[in-house]
Amino acid sequence: MADQVIGVLGGGQLGRMMVQAAVRLGIPIITLDKEHSPASQVSNPSSIDSQHPVDLNHQIGSFNSVADIEKLSQMVDILTIEIEHVNVSILKTLLKNQQLGRSKTNPIKIYPHPEVIEIIQDKFKQKLFLSQAGIPVSDFEEIQQRPSISELEEQVRLVAGRLGFPLMLKSRLLAYDGRGNFLVKTAEDIPRAIRALTPTSFDSKNDLSELKLYAEGFVPFTCEIAVMVVKGIPSPGSADPNIRVYPPVQTIHQDNICHTVHSPLRLGGPSASKSALTVAQRSITALGAGAVGVFAVEMFLLPDNTVLVNEIAPRPHNSYHHTISSTAVSQFTAHLLAITSKPLPPTESFELAVPSAAMVNVLGHESGEKGEKQVKKCFELVSGLKGVSVESYGKFGCQRGRKMGHINVIGESDADVREIVSKVVRCLPVNQTDDLDFEGLIKSAPTAARSGGFSDPNPLVSIIMGSDSDLPTMIEASRILSHPLFQVAHELTIVSAHRTPERMVEFSQSAASRGVKVIIAGAGGAAHLPGMVSALTPLPVIGVPVKGKTLDGVDSLHSIVQMPRGIPVATVAIGNSTNAALLAVRILSTGIPRLVDAMSTYMAQMESEVLAKVDKLSQVGWESY
Repeated sequence: MADQVIGVLGGGQLGRMMVQAAVRLGIPIITLDKEHSPASQVSNPSSIDSQHPVDLNHQIGSFNSVADIEKLSQMVDILTIEIEHVNVSILKTLLKNQQLGRSKTNPIKIYPHPEVIEIIQDKFKQKLFLSQAGIPVSDFEEIQQRPSISELEEQVRLVAGRLGFPLMLKSRLLAYDGRGNFLVKTAEDIPRAIRALTPTSFDSKNDLSELKLYAEGFVPFTCEIAVMVVKGIPSPGSADPNIRVYPPVQTIHQDNICHTVHSPLRLGGPSASKSALTVAQRSITALGAGAVGVFAVEMFLLPDNTVLVNEIAPRPHNSYHHTISSTAVSQFTAHLLAITSKPLPPTESFELAVPSAAMVNVLGHESGEKGEKQVKKCFELVSGLKGVSVESYGKFGCQRGRKMGHINVIGESDADVREIVSKVVRCLPVNQTDDLDFEGLIKSAPTAARSGGFSDPNPLVSIIMGSDSDLPTMIEASRILSHPLFQVAHELTIVSAHRTPERMVEFSQSAASRGVKVIIAGAGGAAHLPGMVSALTPLPVIGVPVKGKTLDGVDSLHSIVQMPRGIPVATVAIGNSTNAALLAVRILSTGIPRLVDAMSTYMAQMESEVLAKVDKLSQVGWESY
């Protein structure tokens, strides 16, 4: 497949996973970083072919060294990055001075373009660029450089007077993985914030004029989200712009470091996801033709479902590690295809291939041997859990807060994934107990919301009814879904078509985006609820006629079953929510294979019960029966 050698500036975990993807694609690849870096352990010199008589071993050096970068550039056709904090000046020089040990017919290619990297690696310059391009960002302001801490503190106070408290004080350079950010709640926090953001090489006696900071107004957001944009080089004459996007994800941070990622994004519904996708694509398109590769656009989701861009990473990103397990094309494969000018796969290859996915970061909790043992125990415990895959980064030496690996989780529903994630989190080094073992882990109780008469926060089935008077009928559906054979996550609530029409509309239109797959709607009397819900959602709706005080539920049956063409409602017998739940299970089983087996077992049990009654009837006679 390959006709070009790729050089990667950086050999950390991202470089490691990039190499693993390159090996699967048959693309020759060389990484540059310290000795024993994660990528060095998976380099594959045997992938060399006759057209590329070069050493594909990991190159020991620095991705900020002019000499080391020049040496690597003479060994490869394309340079790319796994971290944006590289020596941009030498990259620009390489592009300008193409005769540096190369033929004019084989110029070096650098993706993303150095000018794109330069914009992104300076967080203030990035913010300014996005703002000028019309991309929504929070209010921000540069902190003018000053030679002393006292003068710098005064400068921050002046900016805070305009932006207000709280505000985020940030380093313009070398800020990532929780470094370089400080939440300033009051003026009293300013000295501490500056000390935290001041490099250790400085002290109060040094000239701080080179310390680059900026401030952002604090954003009261609903959650943090991300979108990964893949941008390739359009083929000549093709109408395909060679841009793809992965579905938005929710990112959950602890101490400013990504802790957990959930995909797909549920909060905010379709409008939030649409906003995120639109803004992310606009952001990367604004960077121009040099923006080639994968770009993680981190955003804040606001209460009104609009988004603000927080920052962009011009490389594979923590928030999309789950794509190794959850999509046909991982972010690492996508990056390699983009920078080698290959056509990108169709959009379907970037959609989730599973109903739900998550990623949990594994950070060192203690330094040294004890920390390494904790990480090893974590990986050993979770590797036996359903839907889990472990990615160790192979780092030598454990340190507190250091990323040591990640754990991907895929499952048949949000509820299943979140339940497994809760077990994974118990195994993390920071949460481990000496007595924790695998047997205890798998026996740990499911979340309370999945039993005991409470709605699951991540339902596959919604059971709704027009009034609490319908509960004696509809509770049987819940009992079927909670059956040990099925264990289908569900919710049960009241939605009245006549008394809460706005709630009905909001519920119906948001159900699919919340992960609901089937709706069971019970109603009596006029019984408009099932039909109205069906008119508002693309999901299958099962109607349950509820017996009222008059007409014995026949009126409800006729109302529900007589839907106009184009508004289907699968209607069961009067009062038979049991069958509604069983039908819901059968619908779900088309995408969840275990439910096919569960239904077969349930049917066999029914048969056994009837045959047992046949035997008893023949033995005792019908008079005694």
